[in-house]
Amino acid sequence: MRKNSALTVKNLSRMDRRKFFTNCAACAALCASTPLVGINCSKKTPVKKKTIRIIYSLHAIQQSQPDWPNVGFDFEPVIERINTYLEKQCREFTFLSTLATGQEEAEKIVAQDINNDIDGYLVYQMNCWNRVVQTIAETGKPVLYADLQFAGSGGFLVYTAGFIRNNTPNVGFVASSNMDDLVNAVKCFGKTGAADDFSAATAAIRKKNTKISGDLTVIPDKMTPLSAQECLKQMKASKILAVRDQNAGPAEAVMGIPMEYVSFAQVNQAWEDASIEESRIIAGRWQNSAQEVIDVSIETLVNSAAFYLGMKNVLQKFNANAITINCLGGFYGGHIHAYPCLGFHELNNEGLVGACECDTRSTATMLALTTLTQGRPGYISDPVIDTAKRQIIYAHCVASNKVFGPDGPSNPFSIMTHSEDRQGASVRSILPVGYLTTTLQIRPDTKEILLHQAKTVDNDPDDRACRTKLCAEPLGDMEKLFTMWDQWGWHRVTFYGDIKEPVYDLAEHLGWKVVEEA
Repeated sequence: MRKNSALTVKNLSRMDRRKFFTNCAACAALCASTPLVGINCSKKTPVKKKTIRIIYSLHAIQQSQPDWPNVGFDFEPVIERINTYLEKQCREFTFLSTLATGQEEAEKIVAQDINNDIDGYLVYQMNCWNRVVQTIAETGKPVLYADLQFAGSGGFLVYTAGFIRNNTPNVGFVASSNMDDLVNAVKCFGKTGAADDFSAATAAIRKKNTKISGDLTVIPDKMTPLSAQECLKQMKASKILAVRDQNAGPAEAVMGIPMEYVSFAQVNQAWEDASIEESRIIAGRWQNSAQEVIDVSIETLVNSAAFYLGMKNVLQKFNANAITINCLGGFYGGHIHAYPCLGFHELNNEGLVGACECDTRSTATMLALTTLTQGRPGYISDPVIDTAKRQIIYAHCVASNKVFGPDGPSNPFSIMTHSEDRQGASVRSILPVGYLTTTLQIRPDTKEILLHQAKTVDNDPDDRACRTKLCAEPLGDMEKLFTMWDQWGWHRVTFYGDIKEPVYDLAEHLGWKVVEEA
């Protein structure tokens, strides 16, 4: 990536990219010098086309770092496909295509456009956290914000919720796997008379085209939750170990659950001390139990099994039943030498808790509800929303395959590399469909529990983003589901079963409040 480059299409043409980029460079140059006009059928009066600048918000055309969708991902064919489709379906507009990695480059584009006749912007979030749309929204011009699903979805959901919360009238959004929904939203640039109407105009189109609710009948799923009193008693007797860095020591309780910090070094030592013979036995069991093992060596499986045994030993040493690890920071920093994904998978199958990314809120959510449901594991995920299918897709590289508890049936799973960097070993769990799920997150500072329910309908095999992708149809208001992410973060924790009423009862005994996000 060149320093101080706004990554405009003109710059991209120097990279000798494909014909699309060269053509767009010519468009950009033409736009800078003369207005682009279309001629109507009678050829009597020139009609100036509205000019829409498309800004693709991403790290680079060829992704060189681990992130959604995955390292090595080539965005060029995706961008070509989007631009070609828009040019074909929206001939009443002229499109100028540009890339930006963040705020600085977005500001350069805005400054450049002072000399261009830009009528609106389409900002496509293609990696999760690049902050481009915020700067573009400040222009006051109509802005359509779009998600490349399983690529930019985290930032898209968080940033979109912020625009909704702040009632930003010039920003509309589209979250759909159907390109025609994007086209219909783009056509709002020509229908609305002012930027203040744009959010409402795109919302009307989005609601109209959102798939109607399907059959929400679910498979019977009998479960006997603990009483709130007994659940709280067991939570207080539990302990979470949080492995965030090289520091160890006491930590503040979460949701009344005791917590303690453990260092990378302590976990790494336990991994080193693990029995190789036992690790090989566990690795062989994983290999034989999985439907398939893709691009993961037996040596990697043995290494992952040793890490699982190390975590079990650390849990026993500290008399704890939950552990959460800053896995990416630890692995990339050389502090730990295996991904914990398969170990978390095994712990969750056993009725214990293994949670990703040292996310202590999600870990406490998992532990509290695993306790309440008498052993059902929580599935922590990075959700994606698709209005075309009326689905929320819960995506992560760690998932149990015993969603009804340690004594319940097992579902199929595959062992694959960790998705973002194609390293280590993780799990694609083919989770049961036709069941009611309850998805939650806690917020200790406000003493609230966020909740929505959905019916599981599919498992998405898309190679982008995390390996397990459970698709579900939400119960309730699909539009409301876009509104909470800026306040609650991206992670959610999903449990099989109707535990809405038990959660309300638990919240009442805690003195907390339940917030329904759909």
